[in-house]
Amino acid sequence: MTRIGNMYGPDATFLGVARAEVADPGSFAGRDIVIIGAPFDGGTSHRPGARFGPQAIRLTDYLPHDGSRPHLALGVDPLVDLAVADAGDVEMPSGLMELSLQRLEDAVHSVARAGAIPVILGGDHTVTFPDATGVARHVGWGRVSLIHFDAHADTGDTQFGSLYGHGTPMRRLIESGAVRGDRFLQIGLRGYWPPPDTLDWMAQQRMRSFEMTEVVARGLDECLTEAFAIATDNCDAVFLSVDIDVVDPGLAPGTGTPEPGGLSSRQLLDAVRRIAMELPIAGIDVVEVAPPYDHAEVTAFLANRIVLETLSGIAWRRRAAAGSGAPRLPSWPLLRGRGEAAAEPGNPARVSQTSRSNQTN
Repeated sequence: MTRIGNMYGPDATFLGVARAEVADPGSFAGRDIVIIGAPFDGGTSHRPGARFGPQAIRLTDYLPHDGSRPHLALGVDPLVDLAVADAGDVEMPSGLMELSLQRLEDAVHSVARAGAIPVILGGDHTVTFPDATGVARHVGWGRVSLIHFDAHADTGDTQFGSLYGHGTPMRRLIESGAVRGDRFLQIGLRGYWPPPDTLDWMAQQRMRSFEMTEVVARGLDECLTEAFAIATDNCDAVFLSVDIDVVDPGLAPGTGTPEPGGLSSRQLLDAVRRIAMELPIAGIDVVEVAPPYDHAEVTAFLANRIVLETLSGIAWRRRAAAGSGAPRLPSWPLLRGRGEAAAEPGNPARVSQTSRSNQTN
């Protein structure tokens, strides 16, 4: 399949990064990150609209789409320090469920096999089944743990009589063996679903689910630390799946199944950055962004920043592993270590900062 760009809009890449084509592995040879759009909402059980998510995540920003985003807290530029390309959307007609999911799985596998980390922009949560399966086909069956941020467990047996839908992908992944149940970590669950029989099935699989009441009682950092220990035990890599409805709908209204009482935007951004800094990420998806229900693009902005925070964490981790300069810690004061040289006239760092300041004012 040739590159179709954005299935529901102009052919623009994520914040101006280079183009690639899923059908041409040579176009992303040597890339660290390949972004793929999954414009599919044929698995929704309530409000549709997530098919427009990839377009919103790619385009929503107040800065120029210049392929550069210096990260204040970490001192990296994920779009420059990493070799990032955007392969456009996979063609996923909503009326052709199995064909669409197979196309996506094959695209993700192609990227993973080439040595890049696939970053999938959803789309409803149905797409995590092919996303994580495509990564597992490369890393190894049962060798990928999954960290799942969501208000809902998505472990239903069927949805309206179908095995596939945004309420079933996690069960399909465990049943297939692509991801082990005892290496499946869920964070942010709350509300009134799933029912007791589904919770019983989850317990039998030895899943670990951190409901919001536990997150509030123990603190998110402590819960993450426990999750990390499980995720890295006898697994080679981690797949990160972020459903935007893990965030309280007062802060992220543009989603199909809003559930009050979730994480704050700040908590989620800090969490995904920490995951990327500390764990061996092999794949990422950000799903359930439904622009028709958004207000002032706040949900799209958050999803865009989730991608950037995760990529920044990956860039930081690689710099630390390579020993190429001491990486900043996010707890450090912003100007620590910059020295007087940064304030000298003609210094490249000073000029770069001044130029970007002018762009945003």
